[in-house]
Amino acid sequence: MSHFNRRQILAAGAATGAAAALGIKPSYAQADYPTRPVTIICPWGAGGGTDATARIIAAVLEKDLGQPFNVVNRTGGSGVVGHSAIATAQPDGYTLGIITVEIAMMHHQGLTQLTPRDYTPLALMNEDPPGIQVKADSPYKDVKQLSDAIKSNPPGTFKASGTGQGGIWHLALVGWLMAMGLKPDHVPWVPSNGAAPAMQDLAAGGVDIVTCSVPEAKAMIDAGKARSLAVMASKRNEAFPDVPTLQEVAGIDYSVGAWRGIAGPKGLPKEIATKLTAALKKVYDSQEFKDFMTSRGFGMVWGDAEQFAAFMDESDAKMGAAMKAAGLAKA
Repeated sequence: MSHFNRRQILAAGAATGAAAALGIKPSYAQADYPTRPVTIICPWGAGGGTDATARIIAAVLEKDLGQPFNVVNRTGGSGVVGHSAIATAQPDGYTLGIITVEIAMMHHQGLTQLTPRDYTPLALMNEDPPGIQVKADSPYKDVKQLSDAIKSNPPGTFKASGTGQGGIWHLALVGWLMAMGLKPDHVPWVPSNGAAPAMQDLAAGGVDIVTCSVPEAKAMIDAGKARSLAVMASKRNEAFPDVPTLQEVAGIDYSVGAWRGIAGPKGLPKEIATKLTAALKKVYDSQEFKDFMTSRGFGMVWGDAEQFAAFMDESDAKMGAAMKAAGLAKA
């Protein structure tokens, strides 16, 4: 028979209650993680590259960890709404998110106070350069013709889209314009909730140019509604060998890239974070993920939690400097 007396039992109960009040959970709860469905927040619209990447990651995680991983699109505010939802979620491992290069940019514009330091980085999964897309029946057959037309026409003649105001594809446009010796607003930007709606707007004639990754534009290109004239990269994308670089055709030396990774709110328990990073490495190495990314033409780049944190810090510094030079940063 147990020799615990009533006082010892009450003391043990009080200690457990105090631990619970302090948010201290028994280690077995973390060891068994996940024990219920997990939400992955996507700050961008359904059908875009970020959404597609989040869904394949969720599908493979679900198989490995044995619980549903549900992708929820939280769009708006040029990416602020979704990124805020990830950062402010309970740090219990049941709300994660796919964070994008915009988190290294938005605070420089004064759109939010959030920075990459407001998350628990788990894994970098992908990086892509932007392409320059036009409508299928555009009179411009290559990027040199388009560049020359932009330079020879007054500001505001052409309109472009691809993501939110001040997002990576907007910065790509600005960098291209500045590389041609033009002002960053020579081609006005029409904000959108990601590449998919921007490509629809392009096909409908609402804008003249979309700067987004070629994989994001692939559906409209395959449907015969758009053409990709060039990529802003040092080399061609192997998945789209017929799309030249900006340097090749127009002699403009400019390249930039968008990235995507998985993160949780700041303060995610180390045991859960470590388990998720290991699971994400399995996703990255899986044939299912490789086949999906290759079929979409998405660039695969791996970084563990520590590498992803350093990568984001570097991206934040680089984007801040670029946006300041372009006049997009808040003074």
